[in-house]
Amino acid sequence: MVRSTVKCLILFAIIAFVSLGFTSTKKADNNQNVPLNYVVIESQEATVLTADEIRRQEEAVQKPLYLPYLEKDFVGFKEALGFRESSGDYFAVNDFGYMGKYQFGKGTLALIGVHNVELFLDTPSLQEKAFIANTERNKWVLRKDIKRYVGKRMKGVLITESGILAAAHLAGPGHVRRFLQSWGRIGFNDGYGTSIKSYMKKFGGYDLSYITPNRKARIT
Repeated sequence: MVRSTVKCLILFAIIAFVSLGFTSTKKADNNQNVPLNYVVIESQEATVLTADEIRRQEEAVQKPLYLPYLEKDFVGFKEALGFRESSGDYFAVNDFGYMGKYQFGKGTLALIGVHNVELFLDTPSLQEKAFIANTERNKWVLRKDIKRYVGKRMKGVLITESGILAAAHLAGPGHVRRFLQSWGRIGFNDGYGTSIKSYMKKFGGYDLSYITPNRKARIT
């Protein structure tokens, strides 16, 4: 009887040892019934998203991107022009050395009192002040032309104050004056082929009464 019991114990121990030897050491896959689209892999471990997290992700993908609406005022004017010049990048420098959100050249900056171009490029608030000062100066230089030609049509483009000032930002007030006084026969294109006419058309119709003509506009 004792011998039979010992044999049973030995047999049980052998079976238990063999069973342990074939047990997998891998973690159980708790996500085997979860769709792959809803599993996030982090550090080689799968994390199941909750229903709320899934819903938020789906809404984010399906929701269209809405850009803010800009009024036809000075803010809308400067933001539209800044986007056209540099996609609104304060730190952009183009192939010709024009800098910042509004792509100023060194000569224009010197006219409005900015001589440290590194500081200018690194300071968005200074760039905004420079844009206002330069627009005020251009409005003073072109004040008589604005009075004389606004409302007229040249080369199929209705002349507006904002179109004139946008073109002055592109080409300088001297080139704009020659364009107006020649009724569009004397044009100007920048280094990328952008014309005075295209800026007058694109940026026409903004209310720039906020801007006061100022011959001595400077950054202080």
